[in-house]
Amino acid sequence: MDQDERLLVERAKSDAQAFGVLYDRYVEDIYRFAHARLGNVAAAEDVTADVFVKALRGISRYRDRGRPFSCWLYRIARNALADHFRHDPVNRELSDWLPDAGTQVEATAIHHLEVEDLWRLVEKLPPQQRIAMTLRFRDDRSAREAAAVMGKSEAAVKLLIYRAVGRLRSQVAVPDGAPGRSALAVS
Repeated sequence: MDQDERLLVERAKSDAQAFGVLYDRYVEDIYRFAHARLGNVAAAEDVTADVFVKALRGISRYRDRGRPFSCWLYRIARNALADHFRHDPVNRELSDWLPDAGTQVEATAIHHLEVEDLWRLVEKLPPQQRIAMTLRFRDDRSAREAAAVMGKSEAAVKLLIYRAVGRLRSQVAVPDGAPGRSALAVS
């Protein structure tokens, strides 16, 4: 964590405006993280709000451990998502999955199922690989940004992703030319 952020976090422990600056800085990232896991705007907004309420209530207990402040927020977000899944059964409307008119419904439905299956496998990866994959591909962050969030070097994050992709490929093992090959096209 850089010195400016460290001072801002310390001020936020007693100054609501300083906490507001932290909120403005990280709310979009936390929302994207929640939305990527939930696939529902309203639920992601609820979880994001919950994260920042919990952060505001707990900031006096926050201790700098040399990692970016966002790591603490992501840990709160992971716990809030776990609470959400524990208490709210997944309710998805059919309209959420139907494509716009003019597209091939069957192909789009198959693609959605393949992507869902792949992300279910990602959820079973070791925690560090799972977080690296989520930050990099669901949250669309660069390897450098993912490294900052995780408190690791960029090379370490790239290695985690390389290993995760290797595990996923071995679990999926789709023969060449078979339908579904595109779900593993991780760049």
